[in-house]
Amino acid sequence: MDVRTCLRLVRRHWWIVLVTLMLTVGSAALVTVRTAPRYVASVTFFVTAPNQGVSNAYQGELFLQQRVKSYADLLRSDRLAQAVVADSGLGLTADDIQRRVATSTEPGTVLLRASVTDTDQTRAMKVTEALSAKFVELVKKIETTSDGKAGPTRIEVVGGPRVSASPVSPQPNRNLALGVLVGLLLGVALAVLRGMVDVRLRDAAGLQRATGSPLLGDIPFDQAAKSAPLIVGEAATSARAEAVRKLRTNLRFVDVHEPARVIAVTSALQGEGKTTLSCNLAIALAEAGWRVLLVDADLRRPKVADYLGVDGGVGLTDVLVGDVQVGDVVQRWGDKSLLVLPSGSTPPNPSELLGSKSMADLLLSLRESADIVVIDTAPLLAVTDGVVVAVQADGALLVTQQGRTSRAQAAAAARSLHSVSVRLLGCVLNMAKVARADAYQYEAYRIATASPASVPADRATAAHRDDQGLHPASDRTQELTRLPR
Repeated sequence: MDVRTCLRLVRRHWWIVLVTLMLTVGSAALVTVRTAPRYVASVTFFVTAPNQGVSNAYQGELFLQQRVKSYADLLRSDRLAQAVVADSGLGLTADDIQRRVATSTEPGTVLLRASVTDTDQTRAMKVTEALSAKFVELVKKIETTSDGKAGPTRIEVVGGPRVSASPVSPQPNRNLALGVLVGLLLGVALAVLRGMVDVRLRDAAGLQRATGSPLLGDIPFDQAAKSAPLIVGEAATSARAEAVRKLRTNLRFVDVHEPARVIAVTSALQGEGKTTLSCNLAIALAEAGWRVLLVDADLRRPKVADYLGVDGGVGLTDVLVGDVQVGDVVQRWGDKSLLVLPSGSTPPNPSELLGSKSMADLLLSLRESADIVVIDTAPLLAVTDGVVVAVQADGALLVTQQGRTSRAQAAAAARSLHSVSVRLLGCVLNMAKVARADAYQYEAYRIATASPASVPADRATAAHRDDQGLHPASDRTQELTRLPR
């Protein structure tokens, strides 16, 4: 993983870094506030050796350095601690004294330093004074020979005892700085780890790699789509509507030598927006002057009739079982060249009905009656209905939702189509996050353009077709061919 990938993951999961930073800084502040102030009192000893008993200066220096190491252990011994407790009257035990005492030596010197850490400044000073006095007495007693002669070394206090004027801990500035540093490092690590284990589709490149098919469009997320899913009225000038028109153009130029006239729109999972996209794609194609027929072949959970506001009580199911003729149930929608064939009543055997010869014959007749047939089908990973319909179409359009569909699910949906030799025209990334700069560019250009009302209707339609590269075979694009009865 390169630096650019890490930066992209951190940017995508910036909230993890922020939350981690807030938690670590808050924890550092809490520890700082709840930690009792601690003071340090220190004293420094100098170890010397009289001329007696030392043959020369060099050997004497080595002898004293070895003695200093032993004296450092003696400062924390039980004997010295008990002597300090018996004399100080501070109410501390020998173990309390030993826990508070720390020693250090300077390499290459005969200096020995002892420090006492305590939450009480006065008590730290008293313990250090008693410790220094008893230590000198203890060394003198230990080093004295059995015949009463003085030992080879002598201990002198050369510094202190003195106590720090301000607490040595906690240190707010250091603790907060450490909290910021740890929070940033931990947050970045968690963000990168989250990005590495996140298997959901996050961008168009991941969708293309998972499906092995081209990206025909990415539909931006629009909060208003919940209440107004169709790209009509005010929504016709939104960025979402423009993305659908771009999809329309890309779809018509997928293969100019073998254009797809019957398109099955499907998805890997339920709730990825395939029905909304089917309706909006049909509307966009009809706006360009094509004779479009929208078929609701999701017989288990049909939604087309609800979105378009047409009667869905009788439809595809009733045609396939022979109860009605297709021309009697197809409904014209709005003032556009768009016909709608709703799903009709719910059958007990949707897969068998969609895979029947009646369905194949119906699609053959619909192909001759409309320029483009858009079929809304069931999700591929839930049931086999979508595959059954896609096999009979000229190609399939796979819809996935950004941040919801996983790479494995998208790949499995593509494999289910390829396994039966379905032509996968491409994929669509639905509810995609659009960069703020791109959204601003579209809004700025949309505001700057002239109102459509100022352009004659016939010229606007012709210009729009030329812009999209659409050239229907018949000049009577606004006239709907009567479907077979």
